[in-house]
Amino acid sequence: MLQVSGKHWQKSMHKGRSSQMELLDGETVAVVYFRAGYAPNDYPSESEWKARLLVEESSAVKCPSIAYHLTGTKKVQQELAKPNVLERFLENKDDIAKLRECFAGLWSLDDSDAVEDAIRQPGAYVMKPQREGGGNNIYGDDVKETLLRLQKDGSEEEAAYILMQRIFPTVFPTILVRDGIAYKEHAISELGIFSAYLRNKETVISNEQCGYLMRTKVSSSNEGGVAAGFAVLDSLYLT
Repeated sequence: MLQVSGKHWQKSMHKGRSSQMELLDGETVAVVYFRAGYAPNDYPSESEWKARLLVEESSAVKCPSIAYHLTGTKKVQQELAKPNVLERFLENKDDIAKLRECFAGLWSLDDSDAVEDAIRQPGAYVMKPQREGGGNNIYGDDVKETLLRLQKDGSEEEAAYILMQRIFPTVFPTILVRDGIAYKEHAISELGIFSAYLRNKETVISNEQCGYLMRTKVSSSNEGGVAAGFAVLDSLYLT
């Protein structure tokens, strides 16, 4: 297995015969696991992009493949929220309706009505870039200022963002522990579902739900990434 975990990771690989990928010592790589490669600064030069292309064109199992990687982007989420798109993937109308009930509003920045409304009431929206983890979203008056700047500049930078309806979860009292010290806080939580997906070209081998992640943060915090230090791991307690 090759673990991609830092800058200039392409230096540890070269192209092998056929569609195989080999290490410098000549051993064929069967699995590539990406610990890096999710942020723009992981690709500081053309060499990193060539390395990613080498991985994707190889016969190694990719975790994730570029297709699965892109599925998690905000732009794909926005496309899935459009009318008649879910119908391409699901047949049961009840299942489709249940999924749509969970969708927040999602718009591209070429939707002038959504942009104008976000400028009027920025607190009702979040601007999200195509990034992983916390610390990258834009909230509150910064939404208005950023949209006005992008309109003035006429920059292609607006393609890097989507607008999302801001969600206001139920606030509850809790106790958070940091460095052995307990703090009473008002908090909100977010539930994420883990899944496992494996395919060979167009043949799906496995597609299963396999667990959950509960993140909790203080209600006053906009961001919520655990790795970024804004939230903590939590567990469900159903009554």
